[in-house]
Amino acid sequence: MNKTTKPMPDCTIFLLAKAYQRAHGRFKEVLKPYGLTNLQHLVLEGLWYESGQTAAELGKLLVMDKATLSGVLDRMSDAGWIEKRRDPEDRRVVRLFTAARADDQKAELIELRRKANQDLLAGFSAEEQVLLKRMLMDLMELGAA
Repeated sequence: MNKTTKPMPDCTIFLLAKAYQRAHGRFKEVLKPYGLTNLQHLVLEGLWYESGQTAAELGKLLVMDKATLSGVLDRMSDAGWIEKRRDPEDRRVVRLFTAARADDQKAELIELRRKANQDLLAGFSAEEQVLLKRMLMDLMELGAA
């Protein structure tokens, strides 16, 4: 066997990275016509899940650091996807809400994500899909420890 046909060594990190690139790239193309990034779509889903969160609360829900989230929120606010509102009971607190633009496209955007997930996992049995999700969640939790 020559060097060009030698298989890659067993490397889980490499495999995860390649799987991420494939999934991320496919969904990026799906979102392109909307002018949204994958991360911005995730923010919208987080706010549809629980409206009126603070940036810190949303960051915790989405497992995102404050620095990354701050820039994303600013761009989404400027583009009319989200609204930042002062909390009426504590004016120091800023709460986040989806804007009309996002709410008008909510069903369509959620369906796009659902379909992308379905397409990505199409080659797996129902049991394999559940197992994969469980293992990915376990990996996330291990990384947070």
